Amino acid sequence: MSSDSSPLPPDSDTLVRVSGVSKKFCLSLKKSLWYGLCDMGRELTGRRHGTVSAQQLHPSTNDQQPTTNDPGLRPKEFWAVHDVGFELKRGECLGLIGRNGAGKTTLLKMLNGLIKPDAGRIEMRGRVGALIALGAGFNPILTGRENIYVNGSVLGLSKKEIDAKLDEIIDFAEIGDFIDTPVQNYSSGMAVRLGFAVASSLDPDILLVDEVLAVGDLGFRYKCFQRISTLMDRAAVIFVSHDMASVARLSSRVMLMGQGRILTFSDDCPAVIQRYNDLFQSGGQVNTGTGDVEVTEISVRPCSNALADGALRYGEDMAVEFTVRFIGDVPEASVNITFMDQASNQVAQCLSARQGFVLKKKNAPQRVRMVYRNLPFNPGNYNVWLVIYEAGTLRSYSVRYGACPFSVAGNHVGYIPIQPMTEWSVG
Repeated sequence: MSSDSSPLPPDSDTLVRVSGVSKKFCLSLKKSLWYGLCDMGRELTGRRHGTVSAQQLHPSTNDQQPTTNDPGLRPKEFWAVHDVGFELKRGECLGLIGRNGAGKTTLLKMLNGLIKPDAGRIEMRGRVGALIALGAGFNPILTGRENIYVNGSVLGLSKKEIDAKLDEIIDFAEIGDFIDTPVQNYSSGMAVRLGFAVASSLDPDILLVDEVLAVGDLGFRYKCFQRISTLMDRAAVIFVSHDMASVARLSSRVMLMGQGRILTFSDDCPAVIQRYNDLFQSGGQVNTGTGDVEVTEISVRPCSNALADGALRYGEDMAVEFTVRFIGDVPEASVNITFMDQASNQVAQCLSARQGFVLKKKNAPQRVRMVYRNLPFNPGNYNVWLVIYEAGTLRSYSVRYGACPFSVAGNHVGYIPIQPMTEWSVG
């Protein structure tokens, strides 16, 4: 597609250049088929389809999705990706984040040549390894070994070059004798292991990795991160994930997408991740349960004093306080307080029943206080999931999900949510 950008020179460190790329889809299958025929006719007659005006490619900065009143869209069409542009050099890793439906996978598919952009220009220099969809690029009736040779041939490798890499790929994939079994018989984890092993072992200049790594087990994900870190010495990596700890660990730059557009793009990775977290904090609370117990006035604060800057400090004592009022015919209840990180992962749980504490029914409201000593949380954003329930059963009287967002401040950000305070010595 035409663009003002000049082609990438062979000796340039820039391996990926994306200029004003847009892609639209149609909500209606019938209209989509008709539009496809119309676009094909235009291409056969030498006219480009999906022409987009300069005004449409540079809309206002709001985050709203274009409506069908946009002159560049036909009825039932919408922008899946809209005016996206960036460059990526050798040795860089771009973390691509955003809510589901933001356009991340569509962008990766255009970069890999699986789908064609409607506007803009994509330039890629070098060999591309991609793991975008589970089992993508594999022929299900062929064995794992045969698929390795097919994928290597597509990337331009000779049989001799693939032979030299074969043992390394099989060892990394950890699928043993299943390498000679048809891929259609693989579990999702086995397919991901083989797919990543092939994509990363055949010396790619550009590696595209989508969220499919989340299917793998913890040990394999660690191996993948080590492999990506090694590849970054000689390749450019685009990494899509909802795991912000992994994004922060691997990425030299982060792009936040929303409604197909770039919302934020910066090498200040924590700032972009914070913007991503803010997208979820406006979602509100979820309140449910039988209603026999009412919970109100939930707060999280340091035990020592009030919040000075809106954040708790790593290592200080934290208090969770709330008011309960028994409404139904319930004699007593237990409390479950679960702390969630910014990705809604459960990182810590406090069960009152384990410490022998139960709430007894009273006519008046009761103010409850739970103290968490030496707060060991990684710096970041957290939330409270508070459940009042009947001990030993699944019956919940009150459930408050997302009830009280709070932040933890500190100088060091580790890879694991819990960073316990420990004692060190040399014998």
